[in-house]
Amino acid sequence: MTRETQDGRLVIGNRRTSSWSLRGWLAVRLAGLAVEELVIPFVRPGTTPGIAAVSPNGLVPYLEHQDARVWESLSVCEYCAEIFPDLWPQDRVARAHARSIAAEMHAGFRGLRQNMWMNLCRDFSGKGRTADALADIAAIEKIWADTRTKFAADGPYLFGQTFGAADAMFAPVVTRFLTWRPELSSATLAYCAAVRAHPLLEEWYRAAAAEPDAWLIAEYETAP
Repeated sequence: MTRETQDGRLVIGNRRTSSWSLRGWLAVRLAGLAVEELVIPFVRPGTTPGIAAVSPNGLVPYLEHQDARVWESLSVCEYCAEIFPDLWPQDRVARAHARSIAAEMHAGFRGLRQNMWMNLCRDFSGKGRTADALADIAAIEKIWADTRTKFAADGPYLFGQTFGAADAMFAPVVTRFLTWRPELSSATLAYCAAVRAHPLLEEWYRAAAAEPDAWLIAEYETAP
């Protein structure tokens, strides 16, 4: 869906498979930025020319908003939080924790990324369970459990009632868990259900399902 405005644009890739696009899009929508959403389908192998032509790092998401130019998902989250501070918890200690786990997600968990990639429209249940992927899953479950124990007594998300930047950063992990169905704790499954039920995730899933078959990326459509 494209929304014509005068405030700028958000460039994203295929909703079906672009985890980084989802993170940036969630931050932009949560902050209420009125921007056009421009989807440029990925070209494989190599760099997508259409994205390289507009994005400073040749990747998505890329946000243009009121003369600001922002790339990298975590930077998009921080920019959006300048406009809508509730993206981060109000409490200083909770906010520090949220930023730390968001940065950890941005930089890490390569085993999960490589072996259980994002594909919203496939069922790869029971597959991709390499040692590296399972180690990352265990680490993520611990992060979520520790965070919710300390900061989420009053709601279903990582920091309680508000779906914020930290949830946006981990949302693609939720989609991976729903696609690949690894063994997960009941607490993890409850958190995944809460994220999946969020109206913005529902909107993203519907748009992903409506993408044309010509946009499919062959290597993402077959499980190992």
